[in-house]
Amino acid sequence: MEGTKPVNKKLAAALSGGAVLVLALSGCGGDENEKLDSWAKDVCDAVQPQAKKIESANASIQKETSDNSTPEDVQKTDAKAFQDMSDAYKAIGAAVNKAGAPDVENGETKQKDAVKELNTISASYASLKKQVDDLDTKDQGKFADGLKDIATELDKLSKSGNDALRNLEEGEVGQAMARQSSCKAATGPASAT
Repeated sequence: MEGTKPVNKKLAAALSGGAVLVLALSGCGGDENEKLDSWAKDVCDAVQPQAKKIESANASIQKETSDNSTPEDVQKTDAKAFQDMSDAYKAIGAAVNKAGAPDVENGETKQKDAVKELNTISASYASLKKQVDDLDTKDQGKFADGLKDIATELDKLSKSGNDALRNLEEGEVGQAMARQSSCKAATGPASAT
């Protein structure tokens, strides 16, 4: 099984880059704004379980790279992880959509752009899941090549955009989010396993 291990490690590395996305919610104190705080609480409360889901999907792929997994195991684990990530980003998009526009300048534009970006990320993970499902587990070489392509896609995904999300979370919005305990929990350092 050696052929798939280095490639799956690459996959895991690319993945950890991608998960930083949601966990980027941060900021530091600032003037309180009740309306904005209430908006931030709605979003943070919805993001927390999804961030955990993404972290756990990440961990399952990391784990799969550390033992002598068969291509079938790798395929099953990666497909489930990508599906979970797709669902999580979709749920975060729905939460940001439901929360409405934050009470800041250009709040509506920022919110709409972020929702669009989250849905695009969700669709990308769904597409990666389909790619993993379609891999030929019977042919080690083809399987490793397929994983390599997926790792490249993942790498692109983790480097791409996220501008709309960053844009949404800057300034007062980021400060309001930083005051929410659920956002702090979602962004805390991942416990080392």
